[in-house]
Amino acid sequence: MIYSAQAINQAIDKMNSFGTHKVPFLFLFNYELDEIVLYPLDEVPDHIQFSFLNHHKKSEAAINKEPFQLKKTPIAIDDFSKAFRGVMDEIEYGNSFLLNLTFPSKIDTNYGLEEIFRQADAKYKVLWEGRFTSFSPETFVKIRKNKIYSYPMKGTIDATIEDAVNVILNDPKEAAEHYTIVDLIRNDLAQVAEQIKVNKFRFIDRIQTHDETLLQVSSEIEGSLEDNWQSRIGNLLMKLLPAGSISGAPKKRTLEIIRKNEIDRRGFYTGVAGIFDGETLDSCVLIRFIEQKDEQLYFRSGGGITFQSNLNAEYEELIQKIYVPIF
Repeated sequence: MIYSAQAINQAIDKMNSFGTHKVPFLFLFNYELDEIVLYPLDEVPDHIQFSFLNHHKKSEAAINKEPFQLKKTPIAIDDFSKAFRGVMDEIEYGNSFLLNLTFPSKIDTNYGLEEIFRQADAKYKVLWEGRFTSFSPETFVKIRKNKIYSYPMKGTIDATIEDAVNVILNDPKEAAEHYTIVDLIRNDLAQVAEQIKVNKFRFIDRIQTHDETLLQVSSEIEGSLEDNWQSRIGNLLMKLLPAGSISGAPKKRTLEIIRKNEIDRRGFYTGVAGIFDGETLDSCVLIRFIEQKDEQLYFRSGGGITFQSNLNAEYEELIQKIYVPIF
């Protein structure tokens, strides 16, 4: 069922009920938190498909054997610059320390949304036929045995750059951005959990795309939940949203700045999707995201802006993140 802004409380109550009775379900929250998709796992309609680590719902469509092709037409740098300067002014005023600035870029490809969904190699994949697909590498939260885990991702670099691991780990801007987001996620988790700790700090994942290899920096944060957390699962998720890694810090003021400077609503881009299987929960941030408007496809991407950010470097990062992991 799809819940609108006027029925969000009803959706939260339904999630709590599913959790109480250990009913497995799929959920999707959009970024603005005014649209929630919620279905028992055995009642997900055919136009929604997903592939998580242990749960899958995919059609039997034939594999496209043509080599994948992608043409990018990113937002003009002048338009990006206007938003970037607006964000930098807010940072200089002290209204934000870190802000994730994003834009849609027109793309042309020989694959359709479903073909991309089926053939992309990613930890989390979601398809809403005719609307969007996401092939996300980023976990939002996992919950198992009364422990909640979050894995914020901040920092991306081309793996072919000489000594790339040390370059990104020793970059002051990237380090400051990652410290900030880890602190934000620790504070977010403290709203719903106790005994918050960072288990792993700034570890490297390798991501293969259709035309290059990227290194991505992540951390693992853990907290302890009270017994019977399943009966409060909807309220728990709402307290954590929007995800800190795709908004910024301080979160409330940064969300206002994002609304002021981005050119349109994000919708399900940078929202979250997840599955509760009756005992545990796994979820992702809906990044690496392609949406369809009429017959045109748009790839949505962006990056974190801090006082150390450089206009050209941030613009190049936005373009670099326009990729599909088909190879």
